[in-house]
Amino acid sequence: MAAAVSLLLLVGLLVLAVPVAVFSLQVLAACWPARRPRALPAVRPPVAALVPAHDEARGIASTLQNLLAQLQPGDRLLVVADNCSDDTAARARAEGAEVVERQHEHLRGKGYALAFGVDHLRSAPPMVLVIVDADCELAPGALDALVVACLQADAPAQALYLMQHATPPGLKGRVAEFAWRVKNWVRPRGAARLGLPCALTGTGMAFPWRLIERAELATGSIVEDMQLGIDLALAGHAPVFCEQALVTSHFPDTAAAAASQRTRWEHGHLGMILQRAPGLAVAGLRRADVRLLGLAGDLVVPPLALLVLLLVVLWLAAGAAAWAGMGTLAWLATSGGLAWLACAVGLAWAGWGREVLSLADLVSVPWYVAGKLGIYLRFWSHRQKDWVRTDRE
Repeated sequence: MAAAVSLLLLVGLLVLAVPVAVFSLQVLAACWPARRPRALPAVRPPVAALVPAHDEARGIASTLQNLLAQLQPGDRLLVVADNCSDDTAARARAEGAEVVERQHEHLRGKGYALAFGVDHLRSAPPMVLVIVDADCELAPGALDALVVACLQADAPAQALYLMQHATPPGLKGRVAEFAWRVKNWVRPRGAARLGLPCALTGTGMAFPWRLIERAELATGSIVEDMQLGIDLALAGHAPVFCEQALVTSHFPDTAAAAASQRTRWEHGHLGMILQRAPGLAVAGLRRADVRLLGLAGDLVVPPLALLVLLLVVLWLAAGAAAWAGMGTLAWLATSGGLAWLACAVGLAWAGWGREVLSLADLVSVPWYVAGKLGIYLRFWSHRQKDWVRTDRE
């Protein structure tokens, strides 16, 4: 009995060791000095900026004005007003954007809107397609930096995408903003330092036209960006991280909208781990492709709160087994893993989180983690599979 319990605990630790090791390595690598960014050319080729929009009348004008300020003569700005019940299309046209409208009773989701927009551009395709969500803003120079990174790598380029709060947030909001920085800034920065690809995050993405026109976009996936990045990596064009291009948007203000958004993201990510990570790892091994293996490693790192929660549960179980006289090896190993993860989180906070999260807040993170238990339990009982627009009112 004791041997079986110890073996089971050690197997659990080995399963969690991979994401803990990947996460820690990414954080450490993010601290390495960056190479000096290449100077942007004086002239870049024409591009098309594609904005999928579903009932975004309230805020789309600001996004389009921001994009128009960075476009050059010969560029196109296309808005896909997808299944809209408001005047999104009219407001986009008023700002000078080219607009196409799509309606379908059953096929709903961002992926369908993207496919519709790409089909519309086929008659006069750009060299590079940039995708920006309808609630985002690009920092000055972000569009040029993103396009140049895409052309230099001949691969998809992902901007640094950060979410902030429009009003001063409470503890949960501050922790969520820190976790977002870790996921979208620290980890892809570390992967880039290691020469590895990053995941696509849904907005601030640039694609060579010859790649995006052949990509499978019309899917109902709730994490179509992550799926697209994996598909392109398997085709030999893994996404690269462009930290010089900053894209920002805001978290939802209401607790219900924030919970809905987190559920969609996290259920989608967990689903991708189960569905795509094994095949991605096998492909990397068969091809001896370090970049595919790196992307597989990045994919298997679950949401940070879940990783902490799983390791704490394993640590408690190992402690109970040790107290019952079933050996202490598993408990010591799990304690070491938990301490290692805590050090990595602390390093990430010291480098990228102090602006949004105080040290006292960091100590309170375990309560935030415990509060997300319901999201993870619902993944097994009532998994979210359908795309739902986040209410940003």
